[in-house]
Amino acid sequence: MSKPLILVLGDQLSLSLPTLRHAPENAVVALCEVADEAHYVPHHIHKIGLFLAAMRHFAQALREKGFTVHYTALDDPDNTHAIISEAERLATAYDCDHIEAVRPGEWRLWHAMKKRETAERPWRLIEDDRFFTTPEDFAQWAKGRKQLRLEYFYREQRRHTGLLMKDGEPAGGQWNFDHDNREPLSENVEPPRPPQHRQDALTREALAVAQQHFGHHMGTLETFNWPVTRRQALADLRHFIDHSLPDFGRYQDAISDTDPFLFHSRLAVAMNIGLLSPREVCAAAEKQYEKGRAPINAVEGFIRQILGWREYVRGLYWTQMPGYKRENRLGFSRDLPAFYWDGNTDMRCLQRAIEMTIDNSYAHHIQRLMVTGNFALLCGVKPEALCDWYLAVYADACEWVELPNTLGMVLHADGGLMGSKPYCASGKYIDKMSDHCQHCRYTPKQVTGPKACPLNSLYWHFLATHEGELRANPRMKLIYGALDKMKEEKRDAMRQQAEAFLTQLETESSYGKPFHVKGYYSSDDGRND
Repeated sequence: MSKPLILVLGDQLSLSLPTLRHAPENAVVALCEVADEAHYVPHHIHKIGLFLAAMRHFAQALREKGFTVHYTALDDPDNTHAIISEAERLATAYDCDHIEAVRPGEWRLWHAMKKRETAERPWRLIEDDRFFTTPEDFAQWAKGRKQLRLEYFYREQRRHTGLLMKDGEPAGGQWNFDHDNREPLSENVEPPRPPQHRQDALTREALAVAQQHFGHHMGTLETFNWPVTRRQALADLRHFIDHSLPDFGRYQDAISDTDPFLFHSRLAVAMNIGLLSPREVCAAAEKQYEKGRAPINAVEGFIRQILGWREYVRGLYWTQMPGYKRENRLGFSRDLPAFYWDGNTDMRCLQRAIEMTIDNSYAHHIQRLMVTGNFALLCGVKPEALCDWYLAVYADACEWVELPNTLGMVLHADGGLMGSKPYCASGKYIDKMSDHCQHCRYTPKQVTGPKACPLNSLYWHFLATHEGELRANPRMKLIYGALDKMKEEKRDAMRQQAEAFLTQLETESSYGKPFHVKGYYSSDDGRND
């Protein structure tokens, strides 16, 4: 009788995993803590602690369900510290005749597994059906289209799933309520506090291992508050649905100088590692709308992030890799500023976004796109440097979702495949959507001079520098029209202001980073095959 070794990765912690649903009684389930997966970028200690604790709890849950489980701990003396070799070592030890694995979240692992399909103990790879769509579904949708756009993909998914649909038409009479979701935070609004998760002995043990081996990484475990069990993830889901969802929509683009979470769900971590399914999350939100407990703009905006954006970026990732990772259409070459690792900058918006990232291994999507991302775009930070950073510092950053968002949406490095225009903005946007500027030494009302917000001159400098690539974009027509109307003296003053800032930035960054970053993209270990 065939005997499989079923490999479960750290982002597949779900009993609905297809390999587990169909596992024969003699199967051996393997979960492996390996140093290779913790070291290729300097992951935030919260992220490492999350994976170690959640994997150990899931192994315990599998044993309680009657599975035969082998758990390779980080300190096990026989640990090979690489996913492929460790799985093959265990298959030999347990006399398994083949290895089963569900599609991983990174192309490099998928590629490595595919190469072992004809090994002595062959790998059998199975599609991950926990998503709404598969890469093949996305490829079929994209076939023959001149442009790939989220909105059309999203509408098709609404029709296919029936989410927020009534008699074949979108609930509320329109597909998208984004125009209602752009309010800055009101002074009298107090967002709810996230639940505080209790740490049991297994969690404390896992966090102690993370501290022992990775205590020098970004962050401190004193602020760790991520769900590491399904019960904790469901508590987060219930809290969001009951307390945050009604106001999520209108305040989803707002930024606070003091509150890192606002009305955001923080559920991406639980979904991305398998503790929650996207279907149950969307269904819970839809139910609140049907009961009249949350408005359509909030529920539609939230479901669009999961059913639309999350599925879209995953499909784009798997259909464009491996070449997608090397895209750099705007020719960016600047190193990541050193302050991205410690928050040591006098630009208040960047300082607070990075400090919140250090504290929580989290920043909401507007902080990522329009603060840390916008600044990197305007400064021309090379994609490999920024992608390494996002992959390292955020607990929810799996490559399939991080890479298209960072390289495509943030840096526009794919020439518009991910987004129809660059998401660039001056200091006026930050001033409108946040309360940062009142605490900053710079003012968004000035473009040049010692008190001028650097984002202002950088914004116009970016547009002038990349005019050849961007002017023909119809969505940039008004912006370049404004640039054309500026007097030459003003344009020259802005150019000098921006170039002086960039020169100073290079000087500060030359001091190096707090961590030695091997470089996920520039490594020579086969990840770029």
